[in-house]
Amino acid sequence: MLYDILLVDDHKIMRDGIKAILRNSEEFRVAGEAEDGAEAVNQCKRLRPAIVLIDINLPKLNGIEATSEIVRHCPETRVIILSMYDDENSVVSAIRNGARAFVLKRASDHDLLDALRTVAKGGSYLSPQVSDRLLNRIKRGDLEDKRVPQALEGLSPRELQVLRLVAEGKTSKEIAVLLDLGLQTVRSYRKTMMKKLNVTNVAGLTQIALAAGLTRFNEAGVGSVEPTAHE
Repeated sequence: MLYDILLVDDHKIMRDGIKAILRNSEEFRVAGEAEDGAEAVNQCKRLRPAIVLIDINLPKLNGIEATSEIVRHCPETRVIILSMYDDENSVVSAIRNGARAFVLKRASDHDLLDALRTVAKGGSYLSPQVSDRLLNRIKRGDLEDKRVPQALEGLSPRELQVLRLVAEGKTSKEIAVLLDLGLQTVRSYRKTMMKKLNVTNVAGLTQIALAAGLTRFNEAGVGSVEPTAHE
């Protein structure tokens, strides 16, 4: 059986390298490519690939947020996160958002193919370095997802997505397009977050998001603050 793959990375050289690995494979073929998380979600809706191989650090929607959207819109598609990061919190966050595998970019060609085969058959896969570190933390009893700081614990996953995009200077219209939401829905999220976080404007939301490190996966994408709270 031939499995279609959607390849998502904002660096063409990385996509080309993976395509070279898969070129002679009789099991997998690259059916499409995307350069950011939002495009990945749209491509997935259109192509309905068996597997999405996606970088964690992407423009617009990061890989973890895109994974959540892909799983929501295309539940039959399985997601593999490809990352430079090997910290346990990234792995836990990825798995909790629906990823079936977490593969380090420094993994060998053999490891990548192993991950693809495992996920294609319905299994899950972690790079050996990652699984070893997770196992050690489980043994110590200190495995904890620290992705959401205490100040943001009252926010839902969707509100956290909106908050990160607000902190990167996206308008409500842009957020609505990126997350496939209605404009009024996004505005409602913003008002609710302001109430939960006890701030009165977008600048306040942005300060909290930046202080909490919510933009970690896309630090280069942090933009200017919206001039008004009603966009």
